[in-house]
Amino acid sequence: MTDHDPIRLLALRETPLSVPEVMAAVGDPAAGGTALFAGTVRDHDGHASGAAVTSLAYSAHPSAEAELRRVAERVAADFPVLALAAVHRVGELAVGDLAVVVAVACAHRDAAFAASRRLIDDLKREVPIWKHQTFADGTHEWVGACA
Repeated sequence: MTDHDPIRLLALRETPLSVPEVMAAVGDPAAGGTALFAGTVRDHDGHASGAAVTSLAYSAHPSAEAELRRVAERVAADFPVLALAAVHRVGELAVGDLAVVVAVACAHRDAAFAASRRLIDDLKREVPIWKHQTFADGTHEWVGACA
């Protein structure tokens, strides 16, 4: 790492997430582009069934924060990142709640978009966070990666 650590905010939280907090964390006077992704709990399953979802609960492995840092460090090393932030909810969430917020600031928009996309995709694929969905018909399922 250089003297300037671009990783400004990483967290798993049981409390509601804040888009303004994440945007403030990545604020940088050298940034010409900031890309933000906010994932919310939708009212239906994203798979083929499209079943009505009434609530979600996210659980994280004890290593999840360390894995989140590893993902963030790799993104910061692979892209010209000035600032990066990622927060994910754990615990019970309702339809419409923010589940994850990531943001990346770079000197140019193309890099910000690419780094942000990599950050959310790698977070979903590699950080051990699991989703337990409850459906309107009373059934439920575990999903192996966060949404």
